Amino acid sequence: MGDFLMSQLRELQKRRKEIRKEDPFNTTARDTSTASPDADAEEQFGHERTSAISAQLDKKIIQTKKALARVRVGKYGICSNCGDMIDTDRLMIYPEATFCVKCEKKNEKK
Repeated sequence: MGDFLMSQLRELQKRRKEIRKEDPFNTTARDTSTASPDADAEEQFGHERTSAISAQLDKKIIQTKKALARVRVGKYGICSNCGDMIDTDRLMIYPEATFCVKCEKKNEKK
């Protein structure tokens, strides 16, 4: 599982780097003095889109790093709340899960 999580982490980091390159605000040759208003709006939209995707990727990277830490200390697959084993089907779909389904539902209700 550790190898799978490491490969997933590398892919997430690669994707985050690609997304940040797509951000129109990251280009050094931006000349807004002759740009039309709709070009500026398009840049704004592109920036907001890449920022939102990047934020989601950052969150997923943090979760994956935490899952790797749990693998190293032998706590992977154990619910952080109740201590029961997390269902393997859940871990297959969401490998960075920290709660069993029952505890996750309780947390969502809060």
